[in-house]
Amino acid sequence: MEADWAEKARITVAGPSLGGAPASSITAFAFDTGQELLWTGDGDGRVTSFYGLELQRYTSWRAHTSSAARGVPGNTPVRQLLFCEKGVISLSTRGVHCSSRRGLTQWNVELPDMLDLRCMCFTGKLPSAREIVVAGCQRQMYRIDVEKGCVVETLTPDTMVPYTMMRRATNYVCAAAHDGSIHLLDPNTLSDVQRWQAYAGTVNDMDTRGDHLLTCGWTQQQYNGIRLERLVRVYDLKHLRPAAPISFAQGAAYVRMHPKLSSTCIVLSEHGAINSIDVLNQDAPVMRYANTFDAQLTGLQLMPSGKGFAMSDTHCQMVVWGSQAKLQYTEYSRPTEFPDPVLQTKQLSWTVDLPFNLIGMPYYREALLSGWPNSLVHEVGAPPPRIEQAFLATLRKTDCGMVGPHQRKTRRYEVEDTRASQRVHDALATPRFLSEKPRGENGTRRPERGLSEDIGKILNSLSLNGGSKGDVLAYYRPVEIKYSKFGVDDFDFRYFNKTRYSGLETHIVNSYANPLLQLFRFTNVIRNLALRHTAKDCRSESCLLCELGFLIDMLEKAGGQNCQATNLLKALSKQPGAAALAVLEDHTMSTPLTIMVQNLNRFMLGKLEDCFRKVTYNLNELQAALGTKGSAFSRCTHCGYEDAKEQLWYSHDLMYPSKQPKHSPRAMRYAFTRLLQDSVHRYDQQRGYCNRCQGYKAITSRRVVHAMPAVLMINSAIHTPEARQLWATPGFLPREVGIINANSQFYCYEGQDLQLHLQRRTHAITVYELVGMVADVAAGEAQKPHMVAIIDTGISDPDVSRTGDWHLVNDFLVRPIAQEEALMFDPRWKLPTVLAYQMKQRSHDVDDSWKSTIDTSILHRSVAQPAFDPTYQFMTLSEADLPGPQTHCAIDAEFVRLLREEIDIGADGSRTITRPARSGLARVSVLRGDSPHASVPFVDDYIAVEEPVDDYLTQYSGLHAGDLTAGVSQYTLVPLKEVYKKLWVLLNLGCKFIGHGLTSDFRTINIHVPEDQVIDTQDLFSLGHRSQRKLSLRFLAWLLLQEDIQRSAVAGHDSIEDARTAYKLWRKYLEYEAEDMLEDVIDDIWRKGRPLDFKVPLEDPNDGGRTPRASAPGTPSRTPATVVKTPGRLAVVDFGSPLK
Repeated sequence: MEADWAEKARITVAGPSLGGAPASSITAFAFDTGQELLWTGDGDGRVTSFYGLELQRYTSWRAHTSSAARGVPGNTPVRQLLFCEKGVISLSTRGVHCSSRRGLTQWNVELPDMLDLRCMCFTGKLPSAREIVVAGCQRQMYRIDVEKGCVVETLTPDTMVPYTMMRRATNYVCAAAHDGSIHLLDPNTLSDVQRWQAYAGTVNDMDTRGDHLLTCGWTQQQYNGIRLERLVRVYDLKHLRPAAPISFAQGAAYVRMHPKLSSTCIVLSEHGAINSIDVLNQDAPVMRYANTFDAQLTGLQLMPSGKGFAMSDTHCQMVVWGSQAKLQYTEYSRPTEFPDPVLQTKQLSWTVDLPFNLIGMPYYREALLSGWPNSLVHEVGAPPPRIEQAFLATLRKTDCGMVGPHQRKTRRYEVEDTRASQRVHDALATPRFLSEKPRGENGTRRPERGLSEDIGKILNSLSLNGGSKGDVLAYYRPVEIKYSKFGVDDFDFRYFNKTRYSGLETHIVNSYANPLLQLFRFTNVIRNLALRHTAKDCRSESCLLCELGFLIDMLEKAGGQNCQATNLLKALSKQPGAAALAVLEDHTMSTPLTIMVQNLNRFMLGKLEDCFRKVTYNLNELQAALGTKGSAFSRCTHCGYEDAKEQLWYSHDLMYPSKQPKHSPRAMRYAFTRLLQDSVHRYDQQRGYCNRCQGYKAITSRRVVHAMPAVLMINSAIHTPEARQLWATPGFLPREVGIINANSQFYCYEGQDLQLHLQRRTHAITVYELVGMVADVAAGEAQKPHMVAIIDTGISDPDVSRTGDWHLVNDFLVRPIAQEEALMFDPRWKLPTVLAYQMKQRSHDVDDSWKSTIDTSILHRSVAQPAFDPTYQFMTLSEADLPGPQTHCAIDAEFVRLLREEIDIGADGSRTITRPARSGLARVSVLRGDSPHASVPFVDDYIAVEEPVDDYLTQYSGLHAGDLTAGVSQYTLVPLKEVYKKLWVLLNLGCKFIGHGLTSDFRTINIHVPEDQVIDTQDLFSLGHRSQRKLSLRFLAWLLLQEDIQRSAVAGHDSIEDARTAYKLWRKYLEYEAEDMLEDVIDDIWRKGRPLDFKVPLEDPNDGGRTPRASAPGTPSRTPATVVKTPGRLAVVDFGSPLK
């Protein structure tokens, strides 16, 4: 209660007198918790509200009907008022009523056993509470759902307790009984937790807030009988014991806790004495006196804002106290709805002589559009002029906003056409699908595909200077993959990437990690470490270091073609502790993307050590590459006890200087190396547990660095506006930093200081070079935050002359950028998240020695599947027949569908694929392609699938439910990584793979095989300019080999049979090519296939069930070779595989 609080309003609230009955007194009143309304209830059951500080009458209605006779006072007084979203809840003796604030009844509850209700309160915490408990001087208690308006539960305790007041505390429902006792009830069961006798008489008032319960009531005096006690009793609800009472000499009648000050209360006597007292410090109460005009006060309520209070008296008056300048009921009130004013219609005398122009037909309440003045007619909806981001970075912050010189681009009398500029600045247009592009004469798509003319002009104009007509942010915005009926293979990724560096696709869960993975790929130390580990015999199923090596090798071999990190991200989701650290998209909802990437950086670097340890126990190589070795000291400031332990840090979070005082005489300029020095060699103070003091004390901690790693991974940890503004300083991030670590001292240098130390050579200094960063980009107001990688690719090139070759890697969009653009930051749209520095002496150090030391033992561990068919053959590779660059292998794979595609149906009925179907590798068969054991398999693995399988695609895969489930399958199952490692070893040994439709197979397997190692029979027998049709393996085998394969839709395809057929087709192709008759054969295929729609004809019932066998073009008819198939295949007609 402040010094200027005084009486601000007084109004008489008297209900209507019916039948000569006296005016009803105020029996309950309360301030609305959501609007500027003061509510009162009287003895006749009427609820009335008053609006604002002027106490303007707002609404009034009869909530409870009295059963008393006319001329006598009503018997249904309003006992209490509560507020919820639906409106106002009022309690009377015989029922509970809820109405909207406009007076419309929402629900009414009256039961025969409701005889003397006195109090109610919410059982849950506001504002989410949905139930109230109602009690009184009767045995029954009721739970009522305020949303539905029904009794949820009727409680009948064994012992009747006449409750008269209820207040909701933090953990209890505090209830006062008519006999002066106080009860603490459990909010869930409404059972007694604790009870004590507080007064000899009744409890007059009670309130609670936080851990304090305050009561005032009637007590027995020695000579004066029962009277109000001169104390306010205080109870500690946390420890369930009495606290120091508050003395109030005038007799405490009413007490209320302040809604904003947790330990302050206001005490009121019946005759107007007011005290504002701090429960924890009662030495200095604030005292006021209210003029009651010979009336007694009957109630006290505080405003929810804490800026005033209201009192009622026996004269049926409401008195409002507070400060005139600050008085308001609620701190954040919703607007109060008022009825529309009644418009006065003009009365006309309808006579014969009345002119028609006085009638005004028709009558409109608002001015017609045609009657608007020209000054109000203007262009609407035009976007505001675009302000260049480079210009915003030059503005300085003031009290009134941002101030800087105006850079005008037009004349003073010219108006910029913002609609036209908006069309120019739109994001990159989606390219046409590959199937829609023109083809060359040979049937292949033209290799040179230029951008459309309008988009090409936009891209050529993009730059950072303010005079550019283009929008540099177009490259930084999120890019999306569009899907046609041919799937993702029809999307033109080369439209977004003309470089030799491959990007990563985005339609995979946890693909937010793509920029961080690209940063690892271009950091030579991490790249070499991962590939050397992958070449060893690591048998861990979810090894992140192996998966990182697989991904890096795939990105390097792809040479600019798009890739996907499916296997690595799947292994990431299986790591223990990944979900708890908020690095998985499907386990976090509100974590910012910046925090997720920084958590992922720490998590992956720590997991790399665990993966490295599974192959070798010597961690020196990994720790020297990524770990900062040092000691962490913690010292208790109370007893001086100091503890030290050796530690290893794989990443460092930047520490920023504290905020300078508002009127600081001189602004300090901080360099990046100063922040890095304070972050690595940090000093901190916090509370911690001291083993000597046996308690929590102030602990100072510091670090001493012993050895620095080859790669320095830094999390920017930008959390404050001052830190964001610091990165806007031009040239803040240096290309090179020098570190001196000697005699437990750590120093960082950049710029001229670094060059000076390099010239003097006084101390051993290590120079680190910036490899790149992961940047957080918000490219546009409507764009969600997005992560991109900005990398100097020249550092990872073996050519030492290449440096400063900066590239923007935005998922699958890759383009070169200038160094100025790469190192420019703007707190409004571009800030770094993760930085990577590498020792300069390790630049251009690309180690490919792992290719000659690949452990091939995994190829010799392949086992045969159970031989359900006597014709099944399998021969494991021996040490003597190890594959090499001249080795041919026939391969085929089968897949199952793990997830259906997501389709968005537009308002016009159009169907758009938003996420393609996700397939999983189920079976891989690899056959020898050279003599003496040609077409004999040496790899035939079934993969154990842990995820739910949506469809086994039996008619194509030959698999049934349970075939891929461990413990149920009849086959020998192996992990996905083991099968992938076998293919990766064969790939890096230089083997050439023979198969049919290998492009889609390798894409689903998530491996990239160079074109010179792929022999695809689908391309060997391509129709070229004749047709875009892709011929199926079954049709080519029927026509060229006179073999009918894939006949059973129940048994499905057989990967050994398909791989062997592809091998035979390749041998046939070599024969045709040697005899120079390949074009004639393809012409025959075209002529004979068109009438059949390039499908194998159905069996002729007159031909004994045999498929007609025509001679291959230009070759004599021959008997087909015996086909080795796996068992259990039934003969049914097949219609081709959707995965081929």
